[in-house]
Amino acid sequence: MEQYALKLSATFVILVLIHTGSGRDLRNVTEPKIPPSCTRLTGNGVDDTNTIQRALDKCSKGKAVELSSGTFYSGPLTIPSGVGLHIPEGVTLKASTTAALYDMGDNKCGTIDDLGLGCKPFITILRATGSGIYGKGVINGRGDTRMTGSNMTWWHLAREALAVRKLQNNPRLIQINDSVDITVYQITLMNSPFYHLTTSETYGFTVWGITISAPTSALNSDGIDPVGSQNVTIAYCNVTTGDDNIGIKALTAPSRHTSVFNNFFGHGDGLAIGSETNFGVSDVTVSNLTINNAHNGIYIKSNSFRGGLVTDVLFENVCINNVQWPINLDTRYYHMTGSGVPSFRNITIRNVKVLTNGTFIFHGVSNSNPIEVTFDDVHIKKGFTFFESYTQFTGTWVEDASGSQCGHFGNE
Repeated sequence: MEQYALKLSATFVILVLIHTGSGRDLRNVTEPKIPPSCTRLTGNGVDDTNTIQRALDKCSKGKAVELSSGTFYSGPLTIPSGVGLHIPEGVTLKASTTAALYDMGDNKCGTIDDLGLGCKPFITILRATGSGIYGKGVINGRGDTRMTGSNMTWWHLAREALAVRKLQNNPRLIQINDSVDITVYQITLMNSPFYHLTTSETYGFTVWGITISAPTSALNSDGIDPVGSQNVTIAYCNVTTGDDNIGIKALTAPSRHTSVFNNFFGHGDGLAIGSETNFGVSDVTVSNLTINNAHNGIYIKSNSFRGGLVTDVLFENVCINNVQWPINLDTRYYHMTGSGVPSFRNITIRNVKVLTNGTFIFHGVSNSNPIEVTFDDVHIKKGFTFFESYTQFTGTWVEDASGSQCGHFGNE
């Protein structure tokens, strides 16, 4: 379908603005607390996998294994139901770079293929209730370090996969599946070989005050990805990475009732919804967000290969600075096709400032299936570029944004 640029004055259908509510986490979420320790371990700079796992398996529910001092090296770990892992300030847990330790049994981890599903995560929480990861320490995935017995890092493997249009078999840093009331609090996650923190079909997920750090060159290093999850709160976090800072997805189940507030994003791909919207994303509120130096800002993406309904989404109190695509709503992401139908409805963008020039994209599906977006108190800098097709706008924006810095809504 032809993409075309229009002058702002001819673009908008001016309608009476109405207050648009949106859903959010239905829980009453407050700042988490670190559970008491069931045992304290000291790192000695060697392989601590068995020591940590035995302590986790023996720990009583409602308590946490504390890595009390030193540097720990480990292969894959599983956190049991009701148990926490506490990594205090000054302590680092480093992931092993031996691909065989993460292998799923078919010798594919650390290789390239068409699926990219050959590795288990570094930390797994599976079918658990009330588990968590806590503390001001660091979990380092070492994606920038050569794999054992290889001249290649995990990130180099991802680059090679991209070059041949295949997928890398790299481990995720933290994967949470089919769980209830999981907490990740204060921790710093860095240099994951793949996604940093991902849930699948988890009900009740609190991420509070964490830091995620990876270079912009780290492919597929998403920060926080709640996938098919409900009642999610992500608050007071600082996320700088090489892909989506936050990616809300619905690949295997609906994603509903998500609150994202008081966060700061550095480089990355912004606040993304999609591209996997198969089962529908709804009832999302994003409030008090600063985005600096990212590729995208407000970013909803899908296509007919992964398409579904995205509705009842509110972005409010957002400041965007030095971002190439400040607002990008695209139903033709990567031009992949299939039998799904992407549909973006009841998207509200309120009290948003864009301080630097950029390109704004609104690509709907058709006249009968347009993007429906409302603007309320939106201010952008003059000199922007605008591409629109099949979009129904309510309200308008003003070209009067000024200033050179957003400040920090999240971690000061």
